[in-house]
Amino acid sequence: MGGMSVSEPVRTPRRAFWGDARFFLGILLILASVAGVWLVVAAARQTAPVYAATHTIVPGEAISADDLRVVDVALGALAGEYLTPEELTGATVATRTIDDGELVPSSSVGAAESARTTSVVVRSTVDVPASVGAGTVVEVWSAPLLEQGEYDAPRILVADATVVSVTRDESMIGGGAAALELVIPRADVAATLAAMADESAMSVVPTTGSGS
Repeated sequence: MGGMSVSEPVRTPRRAFWGDARFFLGILLILASVAGVWLVVAAARQTAPVYAATHTIVPGEAISADDLRVVDVALGALAGEYLTPEELTGATVATRTIDDGELVPSSSVGAAESARTTSVVVRSTVDVPASVGAGTVVEVWSAPLLEQGEYDAPRILVADATVVSVTRDESMIGGGAAALELVIPRADVAATLAAMADESAMSVVPTTGSGS
C-alpha cells in the first residue's frame, strides 16, 4: 500500500506595493482633472461690472457716468481690459470712437489734458449722405476762393475727422448744404479756420467704407 501524499495549500501571491501605488495615483489624477474642470467652469461663470456706452461717443468727447451704463459680464482673462466704475475718475475723454452699446475698453479713454483733438463746425457746400452720423469718419475738402464765384481745385484739408452731429438744410432743393460738428486733430485747426475765413468752399466726404 503506497503512501498518500499530502498536497500543500495554494498560496495567493501578494499584490506588489508598486501596483497599489499606481492605482491610487490614477485615482488622484482623476480627482485632480475633475477639480480642474470645475474650477474652469466656475471661473467662466463669474461676472464683473464694467461700463458700456449708452450712445456713440466720439474722440475728444468728455465722458461721464451719464454716458455709460453698468453691465455684468463674464470676461475671463479679459477682465482687466475694460473700464469699471472704480476707474472712471476725474476729467475723462474718449481717445477713439466708442459705438453705442460697446463695452468700453480702458485703452479707449484718457485724461482730458491728453486729448489731441478739438471740435469745429464746418458747413459743407454739398449735402452729405444720409448714412453720415455720429461716429462716421470723414474727410474735409477745401476749394480756395479765387474771385467772386470761382474756386480753385479742391484739395484735402483734413484727412481724418469724426462726425459729432449733422444738421441738414432741408430748405434747399436738390441737395443742400449741411453743417457738421467735427472732431479734428489739433494740428489741422489753424488751416481749417483759415479756410473758413477765406470763404473757401468746404465739402465733407465720408471715407471709403465708413458709416455711422
